[in-house]
Amino acid sequence: MATATVQSFMTSFNNKIEEPVRQHLKNVYACLAMSTMAAALGSAVHLFTNILQAGLVSAIGALVFFFLLMSTPDDNGKTLTTRIGYLLGFTFLTGVGLGPLLEHVILVDPSIIVTAFVATSVVFICFSLCAMLSERGKWLYLGGTLMTMLTTLMVLSLANIFFGSVWIYQTQLYLGLLAMCGFVLYDTQVIIEKRRLGSKDFVAHSLDLFVDFIGIFRRLLIILTQKEQESKKKRRD
Repeated sequence: MATATVQSFMTSFNNKIEEPVRQHLKNVYACLAMSTMAAALGSAVHLFTNILQAGLVSAIGALVFFFLLMSTPDDNGKTLTTRIGYLLGFTFLTGVGLGPLLEHVILVDPSIIVTAFVATSVVFICFSLCAMLSERGKWLYLGGTLMTMLTTLMVLSLANIFFGSVWIYQTQLYLGLLAMCGFVLYDTQVIIEKRRLGSKDFVAHSLDLFVDFIGIFRRLLIILTQKEQESKKKRRD
């Protein structure tokens, strides 16, 4: 039964996605896997060493690597090694930046990190497969809606500087999680369409998905930690 299901899935996948696009997606997800490992290493450096801590230096460093990556063109593979280096530098420092949040989560319950990572991976895989197997271009219409959601999140963030409202913060949190899930659908189909139009820049494409993955992970960490804190408070009461 399981074998038949896998075979049916592979047949559907091969019929939906042509060989050059499939190969491109393999490169994108391989690059995404390296980026995720680099981020995990960055978090470990913050948590377990004094070599580099999250702060202004790591934030500026991440921005520098990001702009270096964006400003270095994909010159038919000639700059591939350099661009992957910039990507891993950015993702490593992004992981360092997650350090303070992870410290707080560990104080509440270390198992939340594993739960959040597994949940993020499941959500990411499910939405990615949905985008790949859906009708061509079905989710591209989400672009305008997602941009509106991001604008709303920025407005709420600025407003909350003055109001300090828990309600606004929670709205940001859950709306942001919804937006990141939407971006997985949108970005996956955009990557597929870009490859069909000739773009082979899997480094930049993996960066888009990395931002989505970290966005989901960060928000799930916060949500699960809040739930655990509320649960502990109820048990004490």
